[in-house]
Amino acid sequence: VTVMITIATTSDGSAENLEIARAHENIWCSAGVHPLYADEPITWDRIRTVGQDPLCVAWGELGLDGFHPEPKIELQREVLRTQLEKIEQWSREGLEKPVVIHCRDAYELLLPELEAVSLPRDRYVFHCFTGTPLEAERVLEFGAMISFTGVVTYRNAKEVAEAAKLVPEDRLMVETDAPYLSPEPLRGSYPNEPANVVHTARFLAALHGRAEADFERSLDENACRFFGITPKKPRPIVDSH
Repeated sequence: VTVMITIATTSDGSAENLEIARAHENIWCSAGVHPLYADEPITWDRIRTVGQDPLCVAWGELGLDGFHPEPKIELQREVLRTQLEKIEQWSREGLEKPVVIHCRDAYELLLPELEAVSLPRDRYVFHCFTGTPLEAERVLEFGAMISFTGVVTYRNAKEVAEAAKLVPEDRLMVETDAPYLSPEPLRGSYPNEPANVVHTARFLAALHGRAEADFERSLDENACRFFGITPKKPRPIVDSH
């Protein structure tokens, strides 16, 4: 792996990620507020400033998390709506970027929120997908991309693997979600790291009955096209998160 995108969770973290991207070739970043940080101070102008840099290739990650009890879902939804409104405004001002979505146990709540705004549906990616086949079908019907982590390789995540089978190759991406979720055969190791994404890609290639090299090439093309990045060096696979 020679290409990485480091994903923001707070407004301060967005600025820090940009500094990381500036310091290393073939690293890009995002800017946005994760739902689990909805109760922390947010500086929207800082997020917009990061978004003005060409190294910032996405908004997010943003969304809703129904698994954790805090922050309350009402506050998460308030921050989500504000963030989507900001992104719509920034897009009209020339800062159009794809959007990285966090959704955990909240598809029924989140999809209507996304449907209510004017952002192009094919410019969303539901990252770290751990939902059911039915939820994958709903995301695909909505029009978004779907990205899988090492969770899809776990023996106790059969539903996630079944969901992955439903995703067309041109709508699929892979990621680490580092430092967590190391894939098999490295499950339980910490920290997870970008190099480990190859195990997830190999698992998905076998799941789809595809030759590994061809499948990984498709994954690279999907991520580069979606995020609008052009690596400066040959790359075997892109860790999209």
